[in-house]
Amino acid sequence: MGKISSIILIIVLMTSVVLSGCSDRDNQTQVLTIYAGLYEDHAIKAIEAFEKETGIKVNFTRLSGGEILRRIREEKENPQASVWFGGPVDTFIHAKQEELLMPYYSENRKFIDDIYKDEEGHWTGIYAGSLAIVSNRTWLQQKGLPVPQSWEELLQSDYTGMIAMPNPTTSGTGYTFLATMVQLLGEEEAYDYLEKMHKQTGLYTTSGSTSGRLVGMRDLGVAILFAHDAVKFFKEGFNDIVISFPKEGTGYEIGAVAIINNAPELEAAQKFVDWTLTKHAQEMGKQVGNYHILTNSDAVSPLEAFPLSELNVVNYDHEWAGVHRQRLLERWKNDIFRK
Repeated sequence: MGKISSIILIIVLMTSVVLSGCSDRDNQTQVLTIYAGLYEDHAIKAIEAFEKETGIKVNFTRLSGGEILRRIREEKENPQASVWFGGPVDTFIHAKQEELLMPYYSENRKFIDDIYKDEEGHWTGIYAGSLAIVSNRTWLQQKGLPVPQSWEELLQSDYTGMIAMPNPTTSGTGYTFLATMVQLLGEEEAYDYLEKMHKQTGLYTTSGSTSGRLVGMRDLGVAILFAHDAVKFFKEGFNDIVISFPKEGTGYEIGAVAIINNAPELEAAQKFVDWTLTKHAQEMGKQVGNYHILTNSDAVSPLEAFPLSELNVVNYDHEWAGVHRQRLLERWKNDIFRK
């Protein structure tokens, strides 16, 4: 009888250990790693809400678009992150060409207009916004200059050395400007313009946001960046900022979200993409001063956003810009930046 009791006790204990192990695994918190290309305050706000709603723990690193592309390219054989969150889609399209992104057809894609999503599911747009010329009003007044209304005006001698330009090799904003000029003027004329602009540029910045802050602080007089970023800086207290849109026409970004190929946290990544496409998630950005046009058909864009339909927007082909990104950047580096 004692031997039977001992055997039963051992079986019970073994069963308890197995069940306890299962329970621990079930209760284990999922972790998700993200590379974020949008503003840090926006990323933090979104991630905190996602964590609260899902229980998934998120680690993120904020980088510019070109830096994210370089990192996931370097990590291709052993991805260290699962989601690319925000930044101009041209760079996403370049990543798709290199098979760095995996397709995912979220159920919530049905709320997103076709112009804002990849038909093959590799990326989905979560916001949009136009390029603008952003100037410091006090600097303009000191120079006796009107608010610039065209790209051509920026080549005048008064602007020499006083323009902040985001570097297109690292900044999605910078590349959007480069691709805008090529699609507006044609490649040869565009590079002629960019060579002249290079001589006007006082500083190339890693990101578009840096160039905007430099103008806000009057370190430089003019910058090229997205209009919604300039509105953010104005509301943060840089009250000398003035926004204008070039009469020749301007380009625009689609900010996207995507899952990195061979994502190590695939289930959590899919849940995050699902969440970013909701009305609730997209409307969250304006709570921390981000004034994008929103892509969810039910979401209400901030009043401060500039609707593309009310601007002279060039027929900007994001797919073309993404496919030709590497070639255009190599030409810019060799023919302009390194001269």
